[in-house]
Amino acid sequence: MKNFFNLFYKNLFLTRRLLFGLIAAVVFFIFRFFFSWLGWLPNLYVGALVLLAIIDGVLLYRTRNGLFARRQAPERLSNGDDNELGIYIENFYPFPVRLGIIDEIPFQFQKRDIWFKTSLAPHQHKLLTYLLKPLKRGEYEFGLIRVFTQSPLGLLMRRYNFEESEVLPVYPSFLQMRQYELMAISNRLSELGVKKIRRLGNSMEFEQIKTYVPGDDYRNINWKASARHGTLMSNSYTDEKSQQVYCIIDKSRSMKMPFEGLSLLDYAINASLVLSNVALLKEDKAGLITISEKVGAIVPAEKKPAHLNKILEVLYKEKTRYLETNMELLYSTVRRVIKQRSLVVFFTNYESMPALQRHLPFLKRIASFHLLLVVFFENTELKMLGQAPAANLEDIYIKTIAEKFAYDKKLMVKELNKYGILSILTSPQSLTINTVNRYLELKAQQKI
Repeated sequence: MKNFFNLFYKNLFLTRRLLFGLIAAVVFFIFRFFFSWLGWLPNLYVGALVLLAIIDGVLLYRTRNGLFARRQAPERLSNGDDNELGIYIENFYPFPVRLGIIDEIPFQFQKRDIWFKTSLAPHQHKLLTYLLKPLKRGEYEFGLIRVFTQSPLGLLMRRYNFEESEVLPVYPSFLQMRQYELMAISNRLSELGVKKIRRLGNSMEFEQIKTYVPGDDYRNINWKASARHGTLMSNSYTDEKSQQVYCIIDKSRSMKMPFEGLSLLDYAINASLVLSNVALLKEDKAGLITISEKVGAIVPAEKKPAHLNKILEVLYKEKTRYLETNMELLYSTVRRVIKQRSLVVFFTNYESMPALQRHLPFLKRIASFHLLLVVFFENTELKMLGQAPAANLEDIYIKTIAEKFAYDKKLMVKELNKYGILSILTSPQSLTINTVNRYLELKAQQKI
């Protein structure tokens, strides 16, 4: 009896068509009170409506499992990217049905409109796809798939609940990483905004002797080999390999600031993952250090095939902390972990000149041993305020203060350059492009 209650009563709903029919019945009875000639017509109408509702219920419930639904999702989601998910639905009824489908997505998305309307012919199946864009790393729990079914009569609606609860992890932006990887393999990085850097000279790593073709640098002609072969031969050089590229990510409170839903820490993590992948594609070694008031994760620089997955797993677990970065500890960690001269990319954020001045002594020490690149962020909200027209005195004050903060950021770049420290001042959205461009530029200029 309890199973029948759960199967029939709890999952049975009235449709608008039936409600409008009942309202029409009430109107019929009201009219009969004034017009006696209507007689038994309202009673016949109500009887027909009830009979059709019973027939509709029999159609919906005579097939015990009239529908099948399953969520199709990847093993993990990519943070900050549009991830495609799907719902596979199949109709086992011998008649066409109209469906309303609710997918109970994780609460982190704060969406209540994942509702699909579709129809299926007898024994037809269909795949419905939609996109989700997570803005925070971690575990996301999906709930049930609820399907509301109507027969051609459309008076009643039966609900199916499919136990599709699952937990999907949200990792740093591996979709963006793959996009850069595919573009790099096919030499189409310029489509993503990566600049083609002119090489200033030849790297010192010899690759092979090959036949000279028009367009090769004539300075690389190997005259001895040309004399032996009776044709012009040219020395071929390749990029210097096995150089170390370390990404250092600041996890302090300054990286908690959000832009377009993502925190600065997440932007830095996504950029670090892409930069590490590009460095490995260039046959350099990629390493990682995270820091706040204490040392977080340390991944020594390597170029093994599985090394990128190790970096990905470490970045997945990193979270913002709420204390200031211990720069003395960072310096000692860099000296202990990084034994040879390397490119050190430090992702952090400075909102004022005093904040930079506190870090500057330790940044100068690191720069004396390594090629240091400090990456920090423009405040795009303040930049928009500074560019907005001023309509009154209050707007003038706001605009002046915003421009003052923007000017301070430019002064920080000059201050770093004064001590030979490279820097990138970028908007969060352009972080990955600008960082990869600078890495390729430094590599082409043979500074690492």
